[in-house]
Amino acid sequence: MSFKPVEELTFADDFMFTKVMKNKSICKGLLERLLGIKISKIEYPEIQKNLTPFYEAKGIRLDVYVDDGNRVFDIEIQTYVPESIGKRLRYYQSILDMDCLQRGAVYTELKESYIIFICTFDPFGFSIPVYTFKNTCQEKKDFTLKDNSTKIIFNALDYQKENNLEIKSILEYLINRNSTNDFTDKINQQVEKLKYDERFKGEYMMVNLHEWELSERAKKQGWEEGEKYGAEQKAIETAKKFISMGLPLEQIAEGTGLSLIKIQELANV
Repeated sequence: MSFKPVEELTFADDFMFTKVMKNKSICKGLLERLLGIKISKIEYPEIQKNLTPFYEAKGIRLDVYVDDGNRVFDIEIQTYVPESIGKRLRYYQSILDMDCLQRGAVYTELKESYIIFICTFDPFGFSIPVYTFKNTCQEKKDFTLKDNSTKIIFNALDYQKENNLEIKSILEYLINRNSTNDFTDKINQQVEKLKYDERFKGEYMMVNLHEWELSERAKKQGWEEGEKYGAEQKAIETAKKFISMGLPLEQIAEGTGLSLIKIQELANV
């Protein structure tokens, strides 16, 4: 069992990122700087209990889910390229909308939502530090659907091309841990503080142990399925030889452990 030592964790690591963002001052400051908006308060709502098992079963957990009263924000740190980032964004959007509706709202009361991916790579390869997506009319590009949903992907790898100094400093800190202003200093201090927090270290160990156990369980299941498949293929090859020798099909089924229907299929009966 191997995982990253707690002393080597950075703000770009998912577990550290999630814990640092539990600091309301840092969370509020990050959102305000990245989005260029003012936030009056920060709340951390829980995903409705009847939704949580479904989404966690799909392997999806929100890193940071924030509500300021009128808007909801999902902030995710990404250090690897997802299989389909577009569909992943769409899936996260469904989580935010369903959670709002499960709380008793009708669709006209859906809150303005922001899904924010902060990536340590360029997901699209255009070397743009910020990709912003809104639903627009293809025939009239300046007309938006006004569904109050915005998806923003930050590409920290190209931080040097960002003109906004606040955004640039955050993205630069993610890539090389170089703090260039008071805000990134604040983030870095929180990161270093957590590394020596016994509760934080205990939770980190538990999460890694749980993930290791899940991985081992999956490996074992894969081995068992592989062995089962291999044994079946061997039985099929044996059955084919017996069929070519003209042995009775019932006898072949009994000898190989395959069903009579399977033997008949192999014999083209």
